[in-house]
Amino acid sequence: MQRGALLDAARSLLSEGGTEALTFPALAERTGLARSSVYEYFRSRAAVVEELCAVDFPVWAAEIEAAMERADSPEAKVEAYVRSQLGLVGDRRHRAVVAISAGELDAGAREKIRAAHGGLIAMIVDALAALGQEQPRLAAMLLQGVVDAAVRRIELGAAEDPEVITETALAIALRGVRG
Repeated sequence: MQRGALLDAARSLLSEGGTEALTFPALAERTGLARSSVYEYFRSRAAVVEELCAVDFPVWAAEIEAAMERADSPEAKVEAYVRSQLGLVGDRRHRAVVAISAGELDAGAREKIRAAHGGLIAMIVDALAALGQEQPRLAAMLLQGVVDAAVRRIELGAAEDPEVITETALAIALRGVRG
């Protein structure tokens, strides 16, 4: 119960104020715990973010996978893949995890995040193969690069509306996977 409250407080802090806002005193204040109690659950800010990834990423992946399963063609699966990920950008769970830089995470945490992203890439390989991509795994990684660039653009609060960014990324993705 306390761990969940700490993670919820961490999500809020990260999405409201970025990395600088995630401190153990702030976590303690948000949850009503003593600062020493926070250390009983997490040894560092990186450990908090690692736990957030472990808890939240499978939920995001399931949402993306469900959207893709509802799609009735390989192109529709690509569209669901792109739209689902970009739709998550506004979710505070997503903002929380991207708020802290990978440089602050230890090697184990970074590897877990890479593995989770690898799972996303694996979801789209079959659809890309069905679209005739000769190297569907490579195409999936490059497609994820388009999605990641759009995520960063939305996260930065770019001048363009997030819907315009989404539609542009989707157009690039669909034109690219069609060859």
